[in-house]
Amino acid sequence: MAVQSNASSMVVGLDIGTSKVVAIVGQATDDGGIEIAGIGSHPSRGMKKGVVINIESTVQSIQRAVEEAELMAGCDIHSVYVGIAGSHISSMNSDGVVAIKDREVSISDIERVIDSARARAISEGQRVLHVLPQEYAIDTQEGIREPLGMSGVRLEARVHLVTAALNAVQNIEKCVRRCGLEVDAIMLEQLASSHAVLTEDERELGVCMVDIGGGTTDIAVFTEGAIRHTSVIPIAGDQVTNDIAMALRTPTQYAEEIKVKYACALTQLAASDELIKVPSVGERPARDLSRQALAEVVEPRYEELFTLIRDELRRSGYEDLVAAGVVLTGGTSRMEGVVELAEEIFHMPVRIACPQNVRGLADVVRNPIYSTGVGLLHYGMHDARQGQSRASAAQPKREDVSRRGSKNEASSLEKIKRWFKGNF
Repeated sequence: MAVQSNASSMVVGLDIGTSKVVAIVGQATDDGGIEIAGIGSHPSRGMKKGVVINIESTVQSIQRAVEEAELMAGCDIHSVYVGIAGSHISSMNSDGVVAIKDREVSISDIERVIDSARARAISEGQRVLHVLPQEYAIDTQEGIREPLGMSGVRLEARVHLVTAALNAVQNIEKCVRRCGLEVDAIMLEQLASSHAVLTEDERELGVCMVDIGGGTTDIAVFTEGAIRHTSVIPIAGDQVTNDIAMALRTPTQYAEEIKVKYACALTQLAASDELIKVPSVGERPARDLSRQALAEVVEPRYEELFTLIRDELRRSGYEDLVAAGVVLTGGTSRMEGVVELAEEIFHMPVRIACPQNVRGLADVVRNPIYSTGVGLLHYGMHDARQGQSRASAAQPKREDVSRRGSKNEASSLEKIKRWFKGNF
């Protein structure tokens, strides 16, 4: 199906991660998919465990990523949907009850019962990010997903309430606005990722989605089509890199390269006769190390992480309700042996997921590192369809149409080549 040609239908997702900032520009297709028009990525310099620690460095990273996305998409970006993560995120399940006016549920009744559910006291310094309906009940009838138009006297809503530290939210908004951009909405990162990688069957059957990034590991549990539990674990890819740097006595940038190219999460899968060159600190000569020895450094950290996730799932009370198993995504999930080790610890099916139902730069975007960015696009497009979006996120540059058409044919390949050269 052809995408809508109107530039006002474009949406921009901005994933400000601990290791990288990614900006993705996309349009909705007629069949509900996403056409990716441009991607920009730049190393993150100013974030730690999902929180801004240096505003200037974060602003520069956002600007570079956005400029790259604008170049590839041939548009000007004015506003973005932003992801947020970090240990300051907290969540709870809440409920609210109201009397139904006129004995038939209206939109006004639904809004009032949601407001009643979100009225639960939250900690000082926290801000409500999301109020996510799980199910409704009318009088004695429970398990209702869409109560609009139904008859009754008493309407009850059960919701999942997500809050974030006010200062952490304000710092992210400040960084984005310093780049001359408006914030359309701020969204919990694992919730965004779930829009990109989970199937409806998994949500219905019960699934635990785990987004393993650079600074944090974000967990979201779904059952019966609704989100039931979210949490954040402050251990992720950066700790693996740090373990390699310390154990092998090599600078962090080389440890990251070694992790990406050669690391294995399960020692028994790594070859003992395959040698890796490990750069030393200072002017000392590089050393040879077996891939199996590297795996012996990496495996304990992944084992610790998966054990923490399993314990969190047990504490949530939903361990026995996730029949679809565990879905891993995020950049740190891309490692040989991760699925096998996870299945040993969780004792349930595990798969690594990439963004689905995308076109355009699909071969590039179908990668776990872009799950949050693509999920933000899904959220933004849903938001736009609901008529809640603000001014257009991206508009074509003011230039001669005929000149632009001929130029695009010649330069599109060059743009993609430059992007690959800078990112791989």
